[in-house]
Order: sequence, then structure tokens, then C-alpha cells
Amino acid sequence: MGIARTRHTPDQTHPQTLIIIHALSNRSRGSNHVTQEYHPREKDIIPGGSSLMARAILFRTRASASFNYFQAWARGQSTIPLAQPVVELSAAERLEPRSPVVVTSEIPGPRSKELAARLGQYQNTDAVHFFVDYERSQGNYVVDVDGNCLLDIFTQIASLPLGYNHPRLVKAMQKPENMATVINRPALGSYPPVDYVERLQNSLLSVAPPGLRQVQTMGCGSCSVENGMKAINMAYQRRIRGPVPYTEEELQSCLVNRTPGSPKLSFLSFKNGFHGRTMGALSLTHAKWYVKLDFPAVDWPIAPFPQLRYPLEEFVRENHAEEQRCLEEVRDLIDTWDKRGEPVSGICIEPIQGDGGDNHASAGFFQGLQDICDETGVYLMFDEVQTGGGVSGKYWAHEHFSLRHAPHVVAFSKRMLSGGFYFADELRPKEGYRIFNTWTGDPTRLVLLEQVIKEVREEGLMANAELVGRYMLDSLKMLQCEFPGLVKNARGLGTLCAVDIRDAKTRAEVLRRMRNRGVNLGMCGVSGIRLRPSLLFKRRHVDIFLDRLRTTLAELK
Repeated sequence: MGIARTRHTPDQTHPQTLIIIHALSNRSRGSNHVTQEYHPREKDIIPGGSSLMARAILFRTRASASFNYFQAWARGQSTIPLAQPVVELSAAERLEPRSPVVVTSEIPGPRSKELAARLGQYQNTDAVHFFVDYERSQGNYVVDVDGNCLLDIFTQIASLPLGYNHPRLVKAMQKPENMATVINRPALGSYPPVDYVERLQNSLLSVAPPGLRQVQTMGCGSCSVENGMKAINMAYQRRIRGPVPYTEEELQSCLVNRTPGSPKLSFLSFKNGFHGRTMGALSLTHAKWYVKLDFPAVDWPIAPFPQLRYPLEEFVRENHAEEQRCLEEVRDLIDTWDKRGEPVSGICIEPIQGDGGDNHASAGFFQGLQDICDETGVYLMFDEVQTGGGVSGKYWAHEHFSLRHAPHVVAFSKRMLSGGFYFADELRPKEGYRIFNTWTGDPTRLVLLEQVIKEVREEGLMANAELVGRYMLDSLKMLQCEFPGLVKNARGLGTLCAVDIRDAKTRAEVLRRMRNRGVNLGMCGVSGIRLRPSLLFKRRHVDIFLDRLRTTLAELK
């Protein structure tokens, strides 16, 4: 049976009309079988012959996808939504598996357990979920060493922008001219390669946050935050010192951790924030006990992060009051610590708190925070290690906040494939070796990032993140209606979505059952589940996730 279709790119989101196919399967919906019988962007013909009943519905594009989902749920049908318009598959999509496949009775399987036991002879393996066959993993699917193929919605702790083995990245690594930097990893601060400036311009600088044109590469998220703090403290002291040389007392006292060379400055952070595991970043981290226990930390001010009530539209007044309360606390802490002789030099905050619970705040809150920083002379740093890279629908999540001017520092890592931070001109060090380590990043990662950015632009992947994220969030809200008390607080920005489960024990069981059904998820906060898919995540992947989550929740209801 042929179907009418509209070809479009991800950026063309509002054609006048679409012909939609609603395919209903007569097959059993077994827990390890995909109920979506067709690839909605793959073929003109729905496969399956007489086993499928198809009906075409003409409607305008602006009809809500979540409404279709709700109608299906209300009728007791599968929550797999109506098919999308068929367009050409990308090279990456053609290589990707069509659905999860689970071949062992549980995950991790026997081979993973065997390898974990061997590794356990040399280090703690309690954090190991399963061992991965990276050569066989593809796109949005991770394959473990037992042959299980899972839809991965956590993507190596939110660090794979284009999923696994994207052909564009594979091709880039096969080029002979890129092998020299792989074999001879340069100490970038002292011996950068001949093409380093061009690489920076084509990668990190091409997606720099508006208003920031300085960048420093690093190796990971923790050292990105750590060195962003250093840049802020240097600028703060330089502002106080004025245009005079360092004194001999400053130069000598800093070597023994004494004033005036090691000044008594403080850095303000927020409850439930997570900024890394190095000593300075760890002092800003307040999410999980096992990250901090037994480690010395600096006594710095900690402000409350807004605890919003959901659904947002029902608690507008209460949430506004909560955000104002938190801003007043920030202002009071800055004043208190200034009077203590330990002035706040900087504030570090995540646009969305990740590990601490996927906690959101409004644009107005962040605007108010920037106003306080401007009034008090405190520098503002956004930790975009988890939120950067386009998954929010913009390259940087703080761009959604309509700030009056750029923040002073934006730290990045994960989907940017390397660490580092963008910073304002006034934070630029005056001497060499002030922000430095042996490698200060990896030019090989810039080679890959350049290709990622090209793919994002050519395929409209930020627009895709916005649209798919909206569909995913709307669908999660529908699940709340079906499973009240079990699922709550659906929230998200782009594909940075999360829900809370009834309690931590139930959350653990949901994650276990979902993994055994071929879906890999992450957790956050006390009882949250966070979704961190790649930029290639499409509605068909959401459908697989939702169908299996609904089955799992029904079992635990």
C-alpha cells in the first residue's frame, strides 16, 4: 500500500499539511519486542502486509503530538504515535539498529560479570554497569559484550553528541593527516601543532557563547571548572591590586599558602549542585555524599537553588516567591562573607542542575542572579559541562535566559568532546603558565568536534533536539496522568528531560527492568531518572522508550 508523504528537513517544521499513517500492529506486545513495526522515515511502503491496518489522516502540522499520544492512551491503544513524514535517512541512521535486542536473561550478562570480576582484582567495580563492545555499537544503540543491543539514553554519561561510531567521525579519524596528533599528543600550552589555531577557529570558537571570544582548552569537566575559578580569582585580585607589580611578600607568601599571596576569597555555589571532583570544584559540589566524604573542602558559602513545584503553570506565584527567596539568600551571603573578610569573587551555577536532581529555574531567576553579580562586582560562571552542545535547542543552555550580557565564564566538556572554558577578555591571564598543565586539552578532540559541529548545522540537529524534546516532555506528562503517585515532576529543556519516581527503591527497579528491556537510562537526585540522549535521537526512539517505560510502570503500579 503506497502512502503520500512530504519530504522535509528538520528545519522545515511547518509544511501546510502532512499525510499521517497510524499503523496498528496485531502482534503481541511482548516486553522484549518493539511495538513500532516500521521506520517512520525509512520507506514509502509500510511493511508487514495484512498484519498491519493502516489509515491515513490529513491534519495540520500544528496539531499537538502529545494530543495524539493522549488520545491513544485514553483509548487503551499502544502509545506509539502517528508516523512522521518520510524523509531521506542520513548515513548514520542507515547504519543504526532498528530496535533493541536483549539476548540474556538479565543485564549485565555472564560475560560482563566475568570481566567485572577480573577487573575487581585491581579496582572497585561497583560503578560498572556492563562492559561494552564499542566496535559493534552504532548510533543511539550500545552493544554490550554479551551481545545485548540497548537503546542508550544516557550516552556515556551525556558525552556522545552523535552517538556511537558516527560515519563522519570515523572518516575523520581515518585521514592520514590526523594521525600525527593521535600518535604524538602535544603539550598544547608550549608546543601546539601547526594547524592548532585553525582547529580552534573551526571548532570551539565557531560555537562560542555570544559575547565571549576567549577560550582555554582543558581535559575534563572538573578541571574546566577548577581553572575557570582560577581565572576569576586572578581577575578579582588584579582588579583590587590595580596596575602595580606583585610585591615580594605576595610572591613568597603564596608558596606557603598564606596571605597576601593566597588571598582569603570565597566562591558561592548552590545546594544540590555538581561541579566536579578536583579539590576546588569539589568544594562547590553538594549533590552526593560519596563524592565528598573524607575529603577536605573549603568553607565557602552555599545558597539554596530554587525547588520548583510542578506542574509549573499551577504554581506560578509559589515558584516566583521561591526564586525570590533564593536570590535574597544569595545577596545576604555575599554581604555576610564580605563582612567576614572573605569576599565572594565568583558564583558558579548550572543552567540545569544535573546530578543533583535535574533541577530547573526560570529565566527570571538567572537574570536576577546576574543583576546581583553586576551590583556586587562578583563574577558569574555557568557550568555547562552537561547542558552545552546543542541538546537544549541552543548550543548553550544559558542562551535561553535572555541575559543582559554574557556571563564571565562558561565551562564545558562532555558533548564538546574535550574540556575547557570560554571567558571574558578581562579574565585573560597576564603571564604564561598561570592556567596550564601538560596537555591542556587534546587536538584530536578538536578534529572530531569540528565534524560534530558540521553535522549539527547541516542536519539541523539543534532544531531536532527542541522538537523531539518537546514531544518527549509532553509524553512524560501524559504518563504522569496514567501513573499518578508513581511518576511525577516531568520537566525538561530540549532533550534534557527528567521525571521523579515514587522513591529511590522503586527508581532502582525501574532502571533495572528498563535495562533488561533494552533501554539504558541514567539517574539523578534522590529518585529521579534523567534522559541524556544524543543529538541523533528522534521520535521513533522516544516511542520505543515510552512503550517500554509504560510496560515497566504498569508492572510496578
